[in-house]
Amino acid sequence: MDIKTRRKLFDILMAPRSVAIVGATSNPNKVGHIILQNYIDVGYDGAMFPVNINAKQGDRIMGYKAYRSIKSIGKQLDLVVIAVPAEATPSILEECRIAKVKSVVVVSGGYAEIGRKDLQDKLVEITRKSSFILMGPNCLGIMNTRARVDTLFLPTFKIDRPKIGGVSFASQSGAVGSSILDMIDAEGFGLSKFISYGNAIDIDEVDILDYLARDDETTVVIFYMEGAKRGKEFIEAAKEITAKKPVIMIKGGATEAGATAAHSHTASLAGSYQAYEAVFRQFGITQAKTMQDVMDFAKMFETQPFPKGRRIAIITNGGGVGVIATDALYEAGLELASFSKESEKALRKIMPPIVNIKMPMDMAGDADDKRFAAALEVASSDPNVDAIMVIALFQTPGADSRVAASLINYSATRVKPIAVVSPGGSYTQAHRNMMESSGVPVYSSPDQAARAFKALLEYKEYRDSIR
Repeated sequence: MDIKTRRKLFDILMAPRSVAIVGATSNPNKVGHIILQNYIDVGYDGAMFPVNINAKQGDRIMGYKAYRSIKSIGKQLDLVVIAVPAEATPSILEECRIAKVKSVVVVSGGYAEIGRKDLQDKLVEITRKSSFILMGPNCLGIMNTRARVDTLFLPTFKIDRPKIGGVSFASQSGAVGSSILDMIDAEGFGLSKFISYGNAIDIDEVDILDYLARDDETTVVIFYMEGAKRGKEFIEAAKEITAKKPVIMIKGGATEAGATAAHSHTASLAGSYQAYEAVFRQFGITQAKTMQDVMDFAKMFETQPFPKGRRIAIITNGGGVGVIATDALYEAGLELASFSKESEKALRKIMPPIVNIKMPMDMAGDADDKRFAAALEVASSDPNVDAIMVIALFQTPGADSRVAASLINYSATRVKPIAVVSPGGSYTQAHRNMMESSGVPVYSSPDQAARAFKALLEYKEYRDSIR
């Protein structure tokens, strides 16, 4: 199959107008039931066909006419989702081949990852002589928030679906995928696409990067990968996508034990971790060491403009945290900005004597929204400042919802990148949610914000170097 045809089929896979779910049932404990329910819950408006081998004439499953097989549907199908035991999958896949189905997602596990390479080889053989593309097996499949497609067998009452946004996330692991999906929703930023590809017998990392590079609805990519099967093609795909948009990569199998675990998990060859790191550095892929780094980097990339340099202003209403933030900047290879003489004069006119206008700028514990807004206005126009770290301690007397509103108003201007550091309990969390839901990246500690700034700057420097 040529690349043009594969691309067309991938587009159909991600936004199908007709879907058959094999294994659909009214039994709420079954995977097929959950997938069908998810399609209903997200409001999918295409044609839907539940398939169950035990269906009888006139049966309905969750309100939809039931079919005994793919063949009995008698219509062109854009997507077939297979959620039945592994042993039954080859015969269903053969039906898909005969019916000229365009794309298939196999969520079932029980193949090479548990030693059943013979069973997986049957799927490979059928797929190679078919006109469809296949995602999986042993995967969660896909989610497209705008097209209202959701093949995940994770109930919506257990994992909230994120709002519509610009971040797309691909994961070789379904467990990592579901966890990060939950974290994305909790962090308050939006999702465009989710792709879980499992054992990757057909669609792999190269296909996914190629698709996301072409997808105008994707502005930031998160990727969890255990190993690439096509090394040279992966490098070319990475080079192409990072020229257009940032890619945050978390690589499983950093240690020998981890690489062994990866093979037993998705039958993946994890390969040399050092070799992957070298590729990531060379082609502008942002490497995340932890799942928290993934979240920290993604919300910075999605919401903030690029800084011109590495000089970061620190504005705080708590002096001690400002000192910690200064250390965090230098440990991340960044610099503490210094206000110009003009900025210092302007600040001295509007700030009370208690305020230290030198960096880090300590506005004192009684700082209110007016003080925060004035400091931001001066910092945003100062040529010596490339980005701003604001430490907002909502435990202090002057900090309340008006401070959060001031930070939201500044972030909306996108003059210079901003990160807010706001550690604390329930009162603080309410204001964190308020800011993050409005596109302000908020962090629990200065070191998280500093690493996120570093990631943003390094990707910007890479983009500049290839232009």
